[in-house]
Amino acid sequence: MTDDEIRDILKSTRVIAMVGYSANPARPSHGVARYMRAQGYRVIPVNPGLAGQEIEGELVYPDLASIPETAGVDMVDIFRASEAVPGIVDEALAHLPGATTIWMQIGVVNEPAAQAARAAGKKVVMDRCPKIEHARLLP
Repeated sequence: MTDDEIRDILKSTRVIAMVGYSANPARPSHGVARYMRAQGYRVIPVNPGLAGQEIEGELVYPDLASIPETAGVDMVDIFRASEAVPGIVDEALAHLPGATTIWMQIGVVNEPAAQAARAAGKKVVMDRCPKIEHARLLP
């Protein structure tokens, strides 16, 4: 994926569903969520262990299927092991049809899941961090 393509994704995205969000400030997902919120994005946390709690004004959902479509999710950001990605992508495709981007964090790569997402018309970013890319491309 080119810098221009990533820049376009970051410019067109407003709402991010973050799968694997952690309430622990020492965890990378927490820092990425905080940064993205500071840049004007809405970040919806997804973590079954925290489901039902409210974090920074957002209800934590147990899974993507529980997020109402009216939330307007544009991007699904995945902070989970690579082997968990196919199920997450399947869930995103089934329950969040308006999401245009599947983003896999640094170290997260699953080519079959990426191919399935692309076949469904989604943009796919793997092994990158939106916080890093935002700071680099949209300073």
